[in-house]
Amino acid sequence: MECPAHYSLCDDAGGTIATGPAHLRLCEEDLSVIPRFSEPLFFPLRDILELRCDDYRITLQLPSQEHLTLHNLGYKYEDFARILARVRNEVILKDMLMHETLRKTGVGASLDYHDPQHERDYHGTCEVRLYETGFVVIPENSDIVRCPYSEIATVHQDDVSLTITTEYGATFTFHHIGTQFDSLTKTLSLLMNELSLKVQATLREILPEAEPSVVRRAARYMRDGKAAKKSDIESVSPALWRELEKRLETVGIKEEYDFLKHMAQQERLCIGFKRGLMGDITGEYLWFLAPMYSIGTNLPGNALAMEATSGEDSGRATYFFRITSRKTYPNYRTIDELHRETDQFITAINRCMLAINFRREPVYLPDHRLNEPRYHKYRYSVLKIPELRVLRERFIGRVIHSSLEQWKNDVMDLLRFNTTSSEDTAKWKSTA
Repeated sequence: MECPAHYSLCDDAGGTIATGPAHLRLCEEDLSVIPRFSEPLFFPLRDILELRCDDYRITLQLPSQEHLTLHNLGYKYEDFARILARVRNEVILKDMLMHETLRKTGVGASLDYHDPQHERDYHGTCEVRLYETGFVVIPENSDIVRCPYSEIATVHQDDVSLTITTEYGATFTFHHIGTQFDSLTKTLSLLMNELSLKVQATLREILPEAEPSVVRRAARYMRDGKAAKKSDIESVSPALWRELEKRLETVGIKEEYDFLKHMAQQERLCIGFKRGLMGDITGEYLWFLAPMYSIGTNLPGNALAMEATSGEDSGRATYFFRITSRKTYPNYRTIDELHRETDQFITAINRCMLAINFRREPVYLPDHRLNEPRYHKYRYSVLKIPELRVLRERFIGRVIHSSLEQWKNDVMDLLRFNTTSSEDTAKWKSTA
């Protein structure tokens, strides 16, 4: 779309950088502001952090802390604002879902959305899309919201509305769905049940002698790839935890797991699996978390190790994160305080890995590499997913597998670095 308008580009202090009449050109992935006899401005839609439409003015917040305001669009204002929001959301959607299969689209609705954790509300029209592992809400004049099915706590349906509540207190209430209401609710129920059945089927393969009630209870802890704590799995079936540990051997990470296990808090070891991470190509995907911490000792601590693989032939590395600040870690007086801190961090990692479909590049890539064209797809995720930002902030380093002996040496070197360094921003690098 193209149309005439006036624009103002301001810095973070409100000072005007450029202003005047211009011609706007909106393409599939970028917006151009073309003044007469002045320098044109080019904005990739991925670089728009926030879009606000109010009082016939469109305001764009940019990563440089600058703000672009568009006004005097005349009768084209509503169409331009609507199309700008739509094409920006389509770009963001590709980045967020990473080619996930779309199962239902084109459902229009009115939405009342409230998320107390992230202090976000929306009341207005939207489009609802159902994907393989989560639903997406595309508001008319706001940012996309994605919710994995595994985070849904309750679903309530009546004759005219559908209310979804998540484990983290967010609520989505959809009204005015019209003729698509029955189709939307049936497909949503189907997809949620499909995910649950996939987990139950895998658990049945791992422990064929287990009773159906045991499989169902264990599946609740491991929905859609979540890594479940040893204490939770053993509360359902100690035999299942032993079989999950054996499963790590089939993908070639049992030796690494055993090495980290003897330094970890045993009850908070976690194992997760996910089928069809990229469709049917990859098969089963396994990962584990090993939290290492203690009170009043010189043992390696304040670190959570994460290993993930889809098979022995895949390239592998072990990722390490700070559980808490390096400055405050020595001040903890009880192990229960560290247990609570670790449990919260395990929850954050689970949420983040589901949100980014287990990609690890957005976790370890330094900020300057996100500006490279091939990594632009991660910029929105880093800016908009709080859990991912936490992981990047707490990331210590990654240990590449070249040989088992080299890996063990590097792991111990990283752990020593983590307990002796005083700055939270310091990252470990191998000396090899």
